[in-house]
Amino acid sequence: MGDTPRGAHYLEDFTVGMRFVSSSHTMTEAQIIAFARAFDPQPFHTDPVAAETSVFRGLAASGWHTASVSMRLFVDLQIGAAGGMIGAGVDHLRWPRPVRPGDTLQVEAEVVSVRPSKTRPERGIVVFDVITRNQHGEVVQSYRPSCMMPARPVA
Repeated sequence: MGDTPRGAHYLEDFTVGMRFVSSSHTMTEAQIIAFARAFDPQPFHTDPVAAETSVFRGLAASGWHTASVSMRLFVDLQIGAAGGMIGAGVDHLRWPRPVRPGDTLQVEAEVVSVRPSKTRPERGIVVFDVITRNQHGEVVQSYRPSCMMPARPVA
């Protein structure tokens, strides 16, 4: 997005088709098990031996763990919304492929719509298509967040 510093982008700075690519994060077995024990304690997420006989045929990260890591990578994209991005909702969340220990995740985001608020001129909504891929380029998560963004202040 040009030379605009992080934290200074307003609704008017976003255009349909604008793309962002994140840094990466490698999932470890310890992270997968710790997250699952705390938030999604099912054997295919917490027990590598039990996971072998599950539908996943091995340890798989909770989809919510994948979503959490994806959110972190999305926030770190350097989108730089003035005042931060505020989630207004998420549509079409999918986990088409399991995330395994050792998988390295990366997020790609594309702006699909930008619309000013009809009732609140000081803000609007930017909608993104967000894809999380593993190191093989395979999609492990997709979703479409709507993010509230501030409009550029009137001088």
